[in-house]
Amino acid sequence: MAHMRLAKREITDGKELRSVIEKCTVLRIGGRDEEGMFIVPVNYGYEWEEKDGDISLKFYIHSAKEGRKARAFRKDPQVAVELDREGGVIEGSYTCSYSFAYESIMGTGTIRLLEKTEDKRRGLRFLMEHMAPGSPIEFRDEMIEAVDVYEIDVAEFKGKKREKKK
Repeated sequence: MAHMRLAKREITDGKELRSVIEKCTVLRIGGRDEEGMFIVPVNYGYEWEEKDGDISLKFYIHSAKEGRKARAFRKDPQVAVELDREGGVIEGSYTCSYSFAYESIMGTGTIRLLEKTEDKRRGLRFLMEHMAPGSPIEFRDEMIEAVDVYEIDVAEFKGKKREKKK
């Protein structure tokens, strides 16, 4: 990914990056199809692995079997991803000195349809664990077969934040 202009805002610590992902609930996926570019907001689950300083990140989403995003993901699996948390307005002493506090993650990756029932079940489990922690999780096979489940293998990503002054 491109170098961040304001390096002081970049989140580089793995624990802090994961914390942003954990606190967010909406993943925005950017893709393209014959109509052009599009962004779709979805709920998600994720898998995070750190080994020797390297981070592996995968997102899991579910979707209807048909529709624009399903067609687009089949045709072009390259996607962009974005998550953010609002931190509120930072007041300034004059109009143009106002700002906004936030935390965000942006990246790119490849999306693929999970075909095997067990892979879909695993992806849905990540989604439920993130979106409804502590809830009982049980998937009947007919429920799993009724939806598509996708895995996004994130190739690269960066985090950024702006904090309110204390």
